[in-house]
Amino acid sequence: METEKELSQYRISQAEQCLKDAKLLMQNGGYKGAANRAYYCVFHSMRSLLALDRVDFKTHKGVIAYFREHYIKTRIFDVKLSDILSDLLQIRTDSDYDDHYEVTRDELEQRVGSAETFYNQVKAYLERTPADA
Repeated sequence: METEKELSQYRISQAEQCLKDAKLLMQNGGYKGAANRAYYCVFHSMRSLLALDRVDFKTHKGVIAYFREHYIKTRIFDVKLSDILSDLLQIRTDSDYDDHYEVTRDELEQRVGSAETFYNQVKAYLERTPADA
């Protein structure tokens, strides 16, 4: 059986891969795909935290609500991460479901940078968290 810490590490590695994919897609003009991967970087980062708490949800909405309640409202993370999350969720939704949505490279570079900020802050938190937490 996998421990919470192992599951958390697996999920943060998924987040890292999504960030790498977002950067590659952006470099190659795949802007909608890059927006999707930037959001999933943040999503997997959040789920890496939830693994430590022994909770998970079947919906993105549940994961987001838990993260905000237990990590933003408690000031473990700055509210700016909640803003990043909202922005990336919106651009991911628009990119995936709006046939005529266009995202510029400049907009996307900012969003991928935001995803990286989110990921880095969660990763740093995980590195400070004891193995038996």
